[in-house]
Amino acid sequence: MLPDIQERNDLQLLMEAFYSKALTDETIGFYFTEVVQLNLLKHLPIIVDFWDSVLFETGIYKGNAMKVHQDLHQKSAFKDEHFKKWIALFHATVDRLYEGDNAEKIKQRASSIATVMTIKTVYGGIGIK
Repeated sequence: MLPDIQERNDLQLLMEAFYSKALTDETIGFYFTEVVQLNLLKHLPIIVDFWDSVLFETGIYKGNAMKVHQDLHQKSAFKDEHFKKWIALFHATVDRLYEGDNAEKIKQRASSIATVMTIKTVYGGIGIK
């Protein structure tokens, strides 16, 4: 039996594991390595803040994740397949490390966020074609 996500340190571990896969993925890795050249050491605390706010409702994240991704979409357009791959990797990483109510909650929230981002970027905010 795996533990559930209980605290920020669990989110840190989850994001480190997820990005170790995402950065090298053939479908989405180029966004992190070529399009934005992500400095993971600098950006990881911000990502953890985001998920801390999403999962534990701490309000610690003060950025605008949607704007960041809309700007990224302008540099290199997202496609459905990019969000599908992101979700598959995210869910697989959660499932490898955690199980329980919070693990399910973060997967549900990730799926919802990806759906909204898909609509606002791939489909221009006008709904699914």
